[in-house]
Amino acid sequence: MKKSIFLIFPCILILMAAGCSTPPAAPETKPATTSQPATLPEWKSGYRVFVTNETTGDLSIIDGSTLEVLANIPLGKRPRGIHASPDGKTIFVALSGSPQAPPGVDESTLPPPDKSADGIGVFDVEQNKLVRVLESGSDPENFDISSDGKTLFVSNEDIAGLSFLDIASGKVLQTIKVGGEPEGVRLAPNGKTVYVTSENDSAVDVVDVASRKLLKSVKVGRRPRNMIFLPDGLRAYVSAENDGTVAVFDPVKNVKLRDIQLGAAGEIKPMDLALSPDNSQLYVSAGRGKKVFVVDTKTNQVTASFEVGLRPWGIAVSPDGKMLFTANGPSNDVSAVDLTSQTIVKKIKVTGSPWGVLILSR
Repeated sequence: MKKSIFLIFPCILILMAAGCSTPPAAPETKPATTSQPATLPEWKSGYRVFVTNETTGDLSIIDGSTLEVLANIPLGKRPRGIHASPDGKTIFVALSGSPQAPPGVDESTLPPPDKSADGIGVFDVEQNKLVRVLESGSDPENFDISSDGKTLFVSNEDIAGLSFLDIASGKVLQTIKVGGEPEGVRLAPNGKTVYVTSENDSAVDVVDVASRKLLKSVKVGRRPRNMIFLPDGLRAYVSAENDGTVAVFDPVKNVKLRDIQLGAAGEIKPMDLALSPDNSQLYVSAGRGKKVFVVDTKTNQVTASFEVGLRPWGIAVSPDGKMLFTANGPSNDVSAVDLTSQTIVKKIKVTGSPWGVLILSR
């Protein structure tokens, strides 16, 4: 449009501006947010706690020494699973445009999903901002990352899929079929197999990384949520929400060895899992059971439990093993727990429905 038209017809131009604009061509990866980096105190030492907030779509950053929230940074819709790159410089977050659908909800009554919001957010730790959003496949909930930092293994909840995502190109290389409602994803310490929990099938699916093929499906308990390995790769643990148990799993033979009963099924609902720095203690959040349970990994016996808040979900242990942090969804807070006394030091207010917890140190 010529400059003279701007001078003669300003009102017409204002009315037509929205209709005349042409949307840009879709980029290879989804556009990052345009928000400015958050200004945070210089991080020289110590650790920070990063918490995804599912309903408000942001990331809370907590100082590990003061237990104060430093910033809440926008990410996108329904941020849940959160993991760091091997070098700790980048945080990846699963984002989903699918509406929340808790157990028992009639999904036909829910609004349609916003598939444009699905992706893996890439958060630059130094800049304190989201810099990119990668493809992820449909409705990503959780994921794990290869030891070389090049590939993400993503659970696609609504299509019962596991996607192999190339980080450099931001593209999904392949999506394979796994059990219904996949959630937890863990790469074995040897990097050869990736494990996916299937809530609908009460199973863990074993997938070969090289061939991208499903090798085996192993029953572990009703509604398995997450999985964690001991560093030697000889044993793993799987939380089974609806049984109130944690399954002890042999990843060499890919068989369940036994169950650890945490409490009555339906009252205690095991969710997330975390290990102490020396791997001697396993911590298990109990969801609506309001507790965290402690399991001795040598004996596989429960040694303690303590209340932390409403429906604790994601959990993480500080690098020195002294503190535990739990994301308490309904109360919009994070409990900071002294593990020596097993008491809450502080409940830290965040924004909306905290889900995942990650700790990075310097």
